[in-house]
Amino acid sequence: MSDLFALPEEHRAIREAVRAVAEAKVAPHAADVDEQARYPHEARAALVAADFHAPHVPEEFGGAGADALATVLVIEEIARVCVSSSLIPAVNKLGSLPVMLGGSDQLKKNYLSPLASGDGDFSYCLSEPDAGSDAANQRTRAVRDGDGWRLDGVKRWISNAGESRFYTVLAQVDPERRSKGITAFVVEADDEGVSFGAPERKLGIKGSPTREVYLDGVWIPEDRIIGDVGEGFSLAMRTLDHTRVTIAAQAVGVAQGALDYALAYVQERQQFGKPVADFQGLQFMIADMGMKIEAARQLTYAAAGRSERGDDDLTFFGAAAKAFASDTAMQVTVDAVQLLGGYGFTRDYPVERMMRDAKVTQIYEGTNQVQRIVMARQLLAGIQSTL
Repeated sequence: MSDLFALPEEHRAIREAVRAVAEAKVAPHAADVDEQARYPHEARAALVAADFHAPHVPEEFGGAGADALATVLVIEEIARVCVSSSLIPAVNKLGSLPVMLGGSDQLKKNYLSPLASGDGDFSYCLSEPDAGSDAANQRTRAVRDGDGWRLDGVKRWISNAGESRFYTVLAQVDPERRSKGITAFVVEADDEGVSFGAPERKLGIKGSPTREVYLDGVWIPEDRIIGDVGEGFSLAMRTLDHTRVTIAAQAVGVAQGALDYALAYVQERQQFGKPVADFQGLQFMIADMGMKIEAARQLTYAAAGRSERGDDDLTFFGAAAKAFASDTAMQVTVDAVQLLGGYGFTRDYPVERMMRDAKVTQIYEGTNQVQRIVMARQLLAGIQSTL
């Protein structure tokens, strides 16, 4: 019974291994990546070398075969030092999971194998200028052309666009059917007609480029459809059920990183002749930060377990973990800045970067307002379980 809520030994070993790589190879470049708004190439090289860039890929395709909890641990530990770098494994899972869920055996082999080897990353193209929270409002069109399809449209807010080699693209083949007409395709960066917009100028996660993806008459062969025609929206929503857990992991990681830094600071900083950690008001803040992080972590791990098993209540738990953990991350990072006082407000200390990075976890892969709609619908439908 003593191990009932403890991580299994193999997962504890994964945490230690990722933390070692993150602290040695990722953390030293985090501030510069943010300052220069550049892609974290050093982090990617280190993650590929350690097989942490896409740990979810099954062993049969050359991947590490990490389960959902192990993948969460990888993302959490990287986000603890650099949220931008944590988007490498997170976006690789987001982009490739539709292939894993609905792709043919040959499609999986063609695209999961190079992903696992580090020969190409994967991005996810769902959002459009008029299809954010209303994801079913897809304007990108796919029209039959010979033994394939021709795609035209614009995708917006695409993480790691321009860096990734492969893209899961959602396109409408029958507008009258709305979500039932949406189909998923694999598009490659060097397909004729694919181009990218300028990187967005963002508040945070500046090391993960966010660009528009332009599809100008891009011809895609039939064998690059993911699943069946008209199955794309279902695959997209199933994917988000799983990958919202990875956003929760990012949020837990950045919150923990902010608390860790703040704890060290308040024990060293002297005011009125004693460490500021001795003041009860600050102790209350620290206690609340630690309590909320641990609650978010446990909810995230519970959601990861449901993701791995494919439980019926995954939709509720994925939304709950994402919303609670990201709200926690925002509060904790704001409090970390407060604990450092004026120093926290400067770029000389990492907590202001963590605060800026944390904000996006409340927005992407479904805003937290949308997550509450999702949770309410699940509860009203009676789809929720306890242990």
